[in-house]
Amino acid sequence: MAFIKPFKALRPRKEFAEKVAALPYDVMNVSEAREMAKGNAYSFLHISRPEIAFPAGMDYYSAPVYEKGRENLERFIREGILVKDTSDCYYVYRQKMGAVVQTGLVVCASVEDYQGGVIKKHELTRADKEEDRFRHVDYLDANDEPVFYTYKSDPVINEIVDDITRSEPEYDFTTDDGVTHIVWLVSASEKIEKLTAEFACIRTLYVADGHHRSAAASRVREVRKEGNEHHTGLEEYNYFLTVIFPDNQLNIMPYNRVVKDLNDRSIAEFMTKVSERFSVMPVHSAYSPSRQHHMGMYLEGKWYQLVPKHGSFNESDTVSRLDVSILQDNLLSPVLGIRNPRTDQRIQFVGGIRGNEELERLVDSGKYRVAFSLFRTSIEELMDLADAGKIMPPKSTWFEPKLRSGLFVHELK
Repeated sequence: MAFIKPFKALRPRKEFAEKVAALPYDVMNVSEAREMAKGNAYSFLHISRPEIAFPAGMDYYSAPVYEKGRENLERFIREGILVKDTSDCYYVYRQKMGAVVQTGLVVCASVEDYQGGVIKKHELTRADKEEDRFRHVDYLDANDEPVFYTYKSDPVINEIVDDITRSEPEYDFTTDDGVTHIVWLVSASEKIEKLTAEFACIRTLYVADGHHRSAAASRVREVRKEGNEHHTGLEEYNYFLTVIFPDNQLNIMPYNRVVKDLNDRSIAEFMTKVSERFSVMPVHSAYSPSRQHHMGMYLEGKWYQLVPKHGSFNESDTVSRLDVSILQDNLLSPVLGIRNPRTDQRIQFVGGIRGNEELERLVDSGKYRVAFSLFRTSIEELMDLADAGKIMPPKSTWFEPKLRSGLFVHELK
């Protein structure tokens, strides 16, 4: 059963919330982060992406970078940009993006639940990214960005949360991308106790987004536990910052792929190999698949529809029947030679929010040779696979809207 607990969040004063709030660290590169924070001394990117303070060519995984993150967090506290609540609270966080509305509960989740399987994963982590997040959290002495979890929607929890949202919010602002962010404080002890008790009846939480942050929180806890001869299991490092949403509110978009070359094949050779396992049909405009087992391919300024041929995948297997797996097993690996997409530098992943225009731009720029647009993975597929203890290919899901960083910080001391 899921254990959650309230905490005293370090969070922005009302007048600073909109300026502080920033996109998650992993949805932009360094130059993009530097541009986003330009002219905004309050941007949380100064904490979550401290490398923006250093020149290009700097080793962004060196100690001075992590130390800069801690220095900036201390500055935000010292200058009163971030203030810590005086009592333990839960927080309700609602996001509106067009017709999409998702309302989650901000809590501290248990590392023991993560290690014991109550919190289920669907992706493997990359060692370098996990190490980076581990060092970042350890230097900060805080979880500065929440992990995105989901659970099977529960009517009792929904009713409690809905009741909370009828009160006056603490924050209510709309960011430049048109997403509205609304936050309510939950400080009443009876509501805190009720929510804690109801989540204790939830059998499973699922990682939607944030596998590296979850793994980093687990590593931080183990290191600190080993170094604390008086460890009790109740220290703040035993818990980590999460936002938990009901599954029926989540919006998943595809996670597309671009590849730098054709693996030393000519276009004719490449198309011949692709045609062995896919039906290939030219289309007149950018192709965004509208159903499962249909894919788009952009090559040499032209779009094609790809449909896997019968027998090219195992429809009864929860992993093999995913479109990301079909593409990997029938094209990326055997044709383009990308055996391990987690580590191969020839492939990059493009979130669906960027659209086919970004795929065309990357290929037309000459930096990449071919792009693939996919149909989204469903939340049901994610949960079924996680329940079966299986792992998706990397970058199988792109959730939108993204949680804003900086609205809640969980200190580990």
